[in-house]
Amino acid sequence: MAASKMVMASLTAIRPLSCAASASYPGRLAPHPPDLIKWVRREGGFVHEAVKIAQDTSFGLGLVASEEIPKGSELVVLPEHVPLRSGPLESDGGDGADAVLANLARQVPDELWAMKLGLKLLQERARVGSFWWPYISNLPEAFNVPIFFPGEDIKNLQYAPVLYQVNKRCRFLLEFEQEVRRALEDNKPSDHPFGGQAVGASALGWAMSAVSSRAFRLYGKKLADEIYDDVPMMLPLIDMCNHSFKPNARILQDQDDRSKKMLVKVVAETEIKQNDCLELNYGGLNNDLFLLDYGFVVPSNPYDCIELKYDGAFLDAASMAAGVSSPNFSAPAPWQKEILCQLNLDGEAPFLKVCLGGSELVEGRLLAALRVVLASDVEAVQKHDLNTLKSISVEAPLGIANEVAAFRTIIALCVIALGHFPTKIMEDESLLQKGVSDSTELAIQFRIQKKSVIIDVMRDLTRRVKLLSSKETATAQG
Repeated sequence: MAASKMVMASLTAIRPLSCAASASYPGRLAPHPPDLIKWVRREGGFVHEAVKIAQDTSFGLGLVASEEIPKGSELVVLPEHVPLRSGPLESDGGDGADAVLANLARQVPDELWAMKLGLKLLQERARVGSFWWPYISNLPEAFNVPIFFPGEDIKNLQYAPVLYQVNKRCRFLLEFEQEVRRALEDNKPSDHPFGGQAVGASALGWAMSAVSSRAFRLYGKKLADEIYDDVPMMLPLIDMCNHSFKPNARILQDQDDRSKKMLVKVVAETEIKQNDCLELNYGGLNNDLFLLDYGFVVPSNPYDCIELKYDGAFLDAASMAAGVSSPNFSAPAPWQKEILCQLNLDGEAPFLKVCLGGSELVEGRLLAALRVVLASDVEAVQKHDLNTLKSISVEAPLGIANEVAAFRTIIALCVIALGHFPTKIMEDESLLQKGVSDSTELAIQFRIQKKSVIIDVMRDLTRRVKLLSSKETATAQG
């Protein structure tokens, strides 16, 4: 049984800390939550009169312009006290609920930072009369992220690096549930951070997903001149903006002229037309992170890539399949091994994960390694620095034959990587046309995009091989 199958709802209370099964448009925590725009304005914030909350056909509730908004207009402004942040969670010592919460937060690995702020979110969700209840009650009651997928749909992702991350997060939630349970044993009611409620893996998963999909990392306290610490914050209303790599709005932090306190603003980056959604750029992320943290994938994502392991035997097989004679990735020469160590692909503690796709097309470390190991002239290699060998924009630094051999090896790697997917894109598209559950649809869309990345890399490199071969032929005839 996949670990995520065990992350199930388990609590009932005044405000039960659990996560319901996700639907196309999951409901909000409260059946009739307070008006979030009115709450922000009441707390001293600003919301442009044309900004409304509306149902978006793709992403659920979002912010929409009810009329045209000029470029440069302030759309939302939050005073310093409105964002939800961890605050005392990282403090040392002390008594009471905050100390219990701080001790739990310290047990969360840094890579799962969303769980640290998620503990604060759960505390406020359970607290009767919480200042942030108008915001929290508007949060989705469920998130369509892989930790809540049925086990079969986790398998449907068909991509080992993400399968590993999903199971890793699920194992953490199940283990952390036990840590939380031990930390809450025999606590006085006044020292219980969750109002006396038990907190299971489902509630922890909901909180971690709420934060990972909605929080922004912004400037916190000033540490030195022009240096601030990096603080995750949940930004009410602002976190309802959708994602786009070509956004029509941006976030900035400003200082209130009178109070000198920090304001968080969303400003129109372009003219926003009537009925357009407000969109921010969540960052140059690949689809692994968009799926794991946000619960969606971006078609034709320019930052998407596939992960491979640099393995000598695997590269020898790929290179021979590409028609390269006598590759020696498994047993590089001493001078080649020295360069591989500089690339951190060999030595005592190598980092063997390499990527294809994204902005580089071929990760520079992999390209440099292929060029070097497929070369026989040490003097020719030593004429170039590592940056030159790593750059795909530098055409054939070690000669056309070497470049063609490197590209053909990568194309063979792509063929092998495609073969690891049990289904083809046409089969996936046929499944989508038949109608499937939301989680199955998302899993299929994800694997389609991964296969598309591989195919795009193959097409690009095949084009480069043809151009290089034609140049080589022209040179020979000249």
